[in-house]
Amino acid sequence: MKEFERIIFVGRSGNCREVMAAEILKTKPLWRKPEILARGLVVLFPEPLNQKVEAIMTGKGFQPGNYMSAQLEEDDITESTLVLTFEQSGLMKVRSKFPDIPYLYVLTDLSGDELEILDPTGQDLITYGICYETLEKSVSKLATVLNDGTFPFDEPDDVSDDDDNGCETVEE
Repeated sequence: MKEFERIIFVGRSGNCREVMAAEILKTKPLWRKPEILARGLVVLFPEPLNQKVEAIMTGKGFQPGNYMSAQLEEDDITESTLVLTFEQSGLMKVRSKFPDIPYLYVLTDLSGDELEILDPTGQDLITYGICYETLEKSVSKLATVLNDGTFPFDEPDDVSDDDDNGCETVEE
């Protein structure tokens, strides 16, 4: 079972879905509490939380405080860091900038959801609310995966080629 010291949600700007997902995961009961961060791929200067995200999160009981976006940097990533994007195109962008990330996945691939997480940027408040609800479901499933250790990237235990488990096979 792989245990992560840090989980980073990465998107374009670092002040929208990334923050919602990170804050949701922080509320989930995890066997081990890693550092949970939100980062952007294109952060020219720190920006505050998207106003619609702030409205949705405040309505859900979160206290976003003085959040400012931050760029994903090489220093953020270690051998025990799980980096999650929201769509395949985001994964490809992260991989092109950081080709050596050992654990880089699309959130919905780990949560088992079929559809990627919609980017609500520029949409109405209802769309941000739908995005939050979708993230809540996917991040809850992710928490289960983190607790169970049922990762698709776990290396199998040392299994010999002998598939009879030490039992003699009797042919009839």
